[in-house]
Amino acid sequence: MLRSLMLAGAGLISAATLATGHDIKPKTPDTAFSGKLRPDIIGISSDDDAAKAGGTLEAYLKDFPSAKPQATQQKFGNTDVTYATSMRFDSPAGNGHGAESMEMRFTSPASGNFAYYIARDLGFTKDKQPTQQDMIQHVTEKYGKPTAIGDGQLYYFYKGGKIVSVKQRYTPESAVTALNEPISPKAAVALNDTNGRGSCVAVLKHVQATLEKSLDQLAKDAKGANCDAVLDVALTSGGTKDRVGKAIFTLIDLKRITSAAKIDSEALAARKNAPQKTSSGTSPRL
Repeated sequence: MLRSLMLAGAGLISAATLATGHDIKPKTPDTAFSGKLRPDIIGISSDDDAAKAGGTLEAYLKDFPSAKPQATQQKFGNTDVTYATSMRFDSPAGNGHGAESMEMRFTSPASGNFAYYIARDLGFTKDKQPTQQDMIQHVTEKYGKPTAIGDGQLYYFYKGGKIVSVKQRYTPESAVTALNEPISPKAAVALNDTNGRGSCVAVLKHVQATLEKSLDQLAKDAKGANCDAVLDVALTSGGTKDRVGKAIFTLIDLKRITSAAKIDSEALAARKNAPQKTSSGTSPRL
């Protein structure tokens, strides 16, 4: 049973911390990231659980008094343990900033209640729209050199603890040209493997188009992907073609999704097969 709550301030953290249950022993699911390679969106990465993500989000929203943070909760299986499955906020444009929204999805308490899907929709006001070249520079300074650029997007695909390379080299000028053209056919082909596993571009687009982004729903895409994680930054044109009106950031830890789905399935099966507790009371004397 799902429950959606409007939350503000410390309430957001409280909703996240409900993920802890004394009768559930969490296991940490695998992740695509390690060491210094931990891409984040406003400081939130797939290495964060709901409690930590809630605290980061609370701090970020102090500058957005009109934002409406929201958390969705549900119980884990047939237990009384309630945990945060998702968090989001929507901030309308105003006071010199564009409209902004963000959504995060989390695993169950059995798999640590970690973030596995993070998306941010960042709008810019007409008088503060960055150029495409400036925005590309900001993105590459934060995340490194992208796997590929095209279709209005900067694609980062991760495998084996590294950003996948398809031997695409960009100068500031050629990156802008590539952004406004279809992704290179050579790059697209290189993102498939010889076993026919799905292109990460196709997986990304399918996940973005899927309305229900629960762990179970995304597990099939994650298993069939030819990469461990995806970071995508989509830039849409602003008042003029060379300006950016909106940037959409999407981070998906596919390896964490696959691992957490397995952990959750095993935990639910174990609970289902566990013997029922009998009453500890003594029988009356007859």
